[in-house]
Amino acid sequence: MTKHWHYICLCFAMKSSGGSAGMNTSHASCAASVLAAEAVVKRFGAHTVLNGVDLALGTGQSTCIIGPSGSGKTTLLRCMALLEVPSDGRVVMEGATVSQARPSSDVRLAARKVRPEIGMVFQQFNLWPHMTVLGNIIEAPMRVRGVSRDEAVVTAERLLQKVGMEAKRDAYPARLSGGQQQRVAIARALAMQPKILLFDEPTSALDPELRREVLQVMRTLALEGMTMLVVTHEMGFARRVASHVVFMDEGMIVEHGTPAAFFERPTTERAKRFLNQFDE
Repeated sequence: MTKHWHYICLCFAMKSSGGSAGMNTSHASCAASVLAAEAVVKRFGAHTVLNGVDLALGTGQSTCIIGPSGSGKTTLLRCMALLEVPSDGRVVMEGATVSQARPSSDVRLAARKVRPEIGMVFQQFNLWPHMTVLGNIIEAPMRVRGVSRDEAVVTAERLLQKVGMEAKRDAYPARLSGGQQQRVAIARALAMQPKILLFDEPTSALDPELRREVLQVMRTLALEGMTMLVVTHEMGFARRVASHVVFMDEGMIVEHGTPAAFFERPTTERAKRFLNQFDE
């Protein structure tokens, strides 16, 4: 069966290049790329979830992946977060292969080195319930980075202020709303000083008011130049905040472009049908 390879390079130069369909796009270089999937295939049994996806993330870019349920968005994110191993293809971070099928010892070593550089924010928050807010944030920097407790606490307090949660530093997750828990989860990810933050539908478990709290924090991070890859159903966020939008369906990138190009001038019928479901 012929494989369809999809490639987009999300560099600053593309902000003025508009959008294009994903099918049969050519490979390009991206000197500013921090994390990339190259020809990634992922199968679960006989089911192919990702069918040869290439995605390179430019430093300082905020990229939103959108598409219908079951299109492979979260699986792609998990492969790039090193939480899933590709069945074929590879994941590259700053030029080094960090994940591939049947990885060599060098690839495993590279993966261990870069894991702290990739922050992940999950749909269900995944805070440790037996730790306070402060404890959740300082644990990984101390254990993984070897940061002293005093330094970790100073960083945690700064990040809690950044996400508007400084008053809850001694609270336990069970005493927080979903929006508060997600803001703590973002602070926890930032405490590791990652080079990139990956978000897996971070607002899907929240009601509209709480979603706004989380989206405002994410908007601030984007404006500050944090490299972000966001799987989301928040079309307003993708339109107003993203540097680039990627539309997936059936395990492939169907279309990609700037928000203005994608939302106002989609080029594929599949993207047009998808966008017609939304009022925006």
